[in-house]
Amino acid sequence: MKFGSFLLAFLSSHIVTAFSPASQRSISTTGAIETRMFSSSSGEASSEKKASGHAPRHDTGAPPADISPEEMKTQTAFAEHQQNVPKLGFAVDVRTLVEYNHGFAVISTNSKAKEGYPNGSVVGFAPDEDGNPIFVFSGMSSHTQDLLVDPKCSLTVASKQFKGAADGRVNLMGQVKLVPHEEKEALKAVYLKKHPDAFWVEFGDFNWFRMDIERINFVGGFARAGSVTPEEYQKCKPDAISAFGVHIASHMNDDHMESTIAMIESQVPGLNAKEAVITSVDSLGMYVKVTRSPVDSEEKQQFKMRLPFPRPANDRKEVKDIIVEMTRAAASSASE
Repeated sequence: MKFGSFLLAFLSSHIVTAFSPASQRSISTTGAIETRMFSSSSGEASSEKKASGHAPRHDTGAPPADISPEEMKTQTAFAEHQQNVPKLGFAVDVRTLVEYNHGFAVISTNSKAKEGYPNGSVVGFAPDEDGNPIFVFSGMSSHTQDLLVDPKCSLTVASKQFKGAADGRVNLMGQVKLVPHEEKEALKAVYLKKHPDAFWVEFGDFNWFRMDIERINFVGGFARAGSVTPEEYQKCKPDAISAFGVHIASHMNDDHMESTIAMIESQVPGLNAKEAVITSVDSLGMYVKVTRSPVDSEEKQQFKMRLPFPRPANDRKEVKDIIVEMTRAAASSASE
């Protein structure tokens, strides 16, 4: 039995986090991404398409050969593990990403100079207390001229640690309009907190704008994508641990990667990771970019794995204590 058909029979048709070479992933454009661990026959693809509501799919690569029982067991264990691990949820993930981004993103406006074409610009922004991006734009900038004619636009925000497809990004669609003069001082304080050296906020030809968000599309990495309503987004608060999680991830990656690999192996035995790079840390766990070679193949697989904490963390000390606890438990498990 090919693993694709086994997985379809075993797992629900909602969200499946899985691993495979990039050329063998199949992506659904519904509210979540479903990823088959390996490509299946046309009949299997047909049944999966039916299960996902006839959503369009990208399916590249030929069906693979049968995999060994040992590898099937490992991949099944991984899929089961990832289905049940605690996650922040899309709305909190998006709010967190926007809040802790470095303060720069790509705005796409409808060009005034070239009608019918998009105009992309890298701009500074800061989210207000409801997560709505605020901007201070020069009247001479092309995107400013575009927005004064047509306020409809989108803002593409990448996570602060973005390096590639495994990392999070979000696209906010809405309308960016001038804000009333009486709100200027309050907005200035918010913007300068994110951009303390932005001396140009005092220039006479710079004006304040705010986006009213109408649609949100989120990609959290491999096999994790969907949409969030503006209401869901605005009701959430950013995850507090994520504010400093990147520093914890950097320390672990530089000095303790072997501990991360041991923690992975203790939760999914047989995965045999060769590299494990923590991409983010939040109050419920960590996302890790894992590189492995299966026992029956020479081809490297790279995928994102959720490594959960045994309990929620509320501050930096608790995160440290939990990781030490998980490291010791993994070492004890390996010695048994």
